[in-house]
Amino acid sequence: MLAAKTLHNHDRFGHLRELLRSAKHTVKIRKGTFLFQEGMDADELYLILSGKVQMSKICADGKEMCFRICGSGEIIGELTLFTTDPRYLLTAKVIEDGEVAVIKKDDLERELLTNPSLTYEYMQWVSMHARRTQTKFRDLIMHGKKGALYSTLIRMCNSYGVTLDNGSILIDLTLKNQDLANFCGTTRESVNRMLNVLKQQGVLSIKKGKITIHDLDYLKKEIQCENCPVDICRIE
Repeated sequence: MLAAKTLHNHDRFGHLRELLRSAKHTVKIRKGTFLFQEGMDADELYLILSGKVQMSKICADGKEMCFRICGSGEIIGELTLFTTDPRYLLTAKVIEDGEVAVIKKDDLERELLTNPSLTYEYMQWVSMHARRTQTKFRDLIMHGKKGALYSTLIRMCNSYGVTLDNGSILIDLTLKNQDLANFCGTTRESVNRMLNVLKQQGVLSIKKGKITIHDLDYLKKEIQCENCPVDICRIE
């Protein structure tokens, strides 16, 4: 798990994104609204042109579990393709104003059936996201809630980290403790306690809702980091 100075390069899946970007239909998205919610009929996919969207699942007890924060260039709604019961499995909540390109699910399925190179790229993209999800659950199961928090912070460094002159990494994303709790499957109070310990140890600091990591190696050592590729160890 290595901290990245800038956001990742989208060229690897350029053909798929270009197809979505060419969609004639675009929609403005506003913070606090939903692109779709879990259980709704799914007939569209979205390419985020600007803004940020949080992907999460609401559990039976009302607890929210966050999986991804998606920004420019990310595709959402992809799990609905080639299914017999096309319903959205997650909820897409807008957390930053922006715009998305919209493509009909049926149109993309037809394109994938007739364009082998595009289909191969799509399979690679789905596989990458499956690996990301698998490693997130691995950290949660093997290292508990503390490990889940440390893993989330490392992934956020890789996705939204900006390296400062002193070598510290600013996570350039405003986060509430409840947001972190939702990623870790725990309570806000537990996250508060863990963050306070890390602040006392000088591992991180928080200013105006943004976290700066001063000792990334400490977080990595605590969860026995396996140095996954940066394109896998991300929060998107």
